[in-house]
Amino acid sequence: MVESSEEKKRISESTIHRLSIYYRALSLLEKEKHETISSKELAKREKLTPAQVRKDLSFFGSFGTRGLGYNVVELKQKIAGILGINRQWRVALIGLGNIGSALVSYKEFVRQGFNIMKLFDNDQRKIGSNHKGIIVSDIKNLESELKEANIEIVIIAVPATVAQYIVDNVVEAGVKAILNFAPINLRVPPDVYLRNENMSMELEYLSFAMVNNHTPKRVKI
Repeated sequence: MVESSEEKKRISESTIHRLSIYYRALSLLEKEKHETISSKELAKREKLTPAQVRKDLSFFGSFGTRGLGYNVVELKQKIAGILGINRQWRVALIGLGNIGSALVSYKEFVRQGFNIMKLFDNDQRKIGSNHKGIIVSDIKNLESELKEANIEIVIIAVPATVAQYIVDNVVEAGVKAILNFAPINLRVPPDVYLRNENMSMELEYLSFAMVNNHTPKRVKI
């Protein structure tokens, strides 16, 4: 039996993150022509415990057959539905600098159903040009064009100095999900989902570990 909406709200980010890990593991298993896998085998692949795998999946229903394990394709499809990647999402990307340009070329987005439909920039040399098959729009028209294109998710790859201004406009356009690559903490209303990807901080962690000969504590994610 699937948990109620109230119970789903209490599911931790760690559990959601592990579902993404399971999905990728199952995708690889499918390519390797595996038909079934046990919770023990799946846990071993991802350095988790079988109990953790079973607990994570139990939040969303009953999966697998005792003694036989999980059907790889079936479980992959069910996790895709839970994660919302069994459908197509309309995405816009703002900022075509080095990071933004690289993200447009990232093929995994399309494979996961995240289709970049709109590109925005303030550089007159880029506005109106064709970038990977998408015409670059003027950021001045951001709010109206996001609404017109029914954009559901926005990726922000702009300098920190203008990021909050851009986010405010994105929120005004009614977008409820934002992935931020700008190195700054952004303010959004409670009903807007915001995720931050700060590559500089990740590199700083690595440099700290190297300089201090730091052995990280293994945390179950």
